Amino acid sequence: MGSHPPIDGLKAATLLDNSACRWHQTAQLSSNRPGLMKQFFLKLFTWWNSETFGTQLWTWRFGELVGTDEQGNRYYRTAGRKIDPTLGFERRWVIYNGVAEASRIPPDWHGWMHHTVDVAPTEESYTPREWQKPHVPNMTGTAQAYRPSGSTLASGRRPKATGDYQPWTPGS
Repeated sequence: MGSHPPIDGLKAATLLDNSACRWHQTAQLSSNRPGLMKQFFLKLFTWWNSETFGTQLWTWRFGELVGTDEQGNRYYRTAGRKIDPTLGFERRWVIYNGVAEASRIPPDWHGWMHHTVDVAPTEESYTPREWQKPHVPNMTGTAQAYRPSGSTLASGRRPKATGDYQPWTPGS
């Protein structure tokens, strides 16, 4: 499950991630076996945990690493910038670092992924303006979700009514 050193001078990021393929090597990795088995089954049966075996194989065979964002998501395009005859443009895809959640893609990579811009963020030198905030994914449903004061999920108590509120009573 840990990181492996580069082989033959190749970058580790461009290598095929074989961590889930080592589940059967019990003699060498006996202490890690439950974690490796879980990784194997997650990669086999779920699409929302990083990549599947099919995506991993497609990326290894046809993909070219373009860059990585600050969250660890890796962005790929068709090797050699080949145009897909079915689509009429090059394929671009992301392999998420963790759960596949589209709001985790920062705006600069989002523009590149959707062919709004042709130049990937790693191929240009852009400095954000001082008024631009860093990208934050959608936190709805997590502990970091926005909970305004008065919300039943916010910590503390709801503030008392200020007197401008007249409750409805039946028969009035």
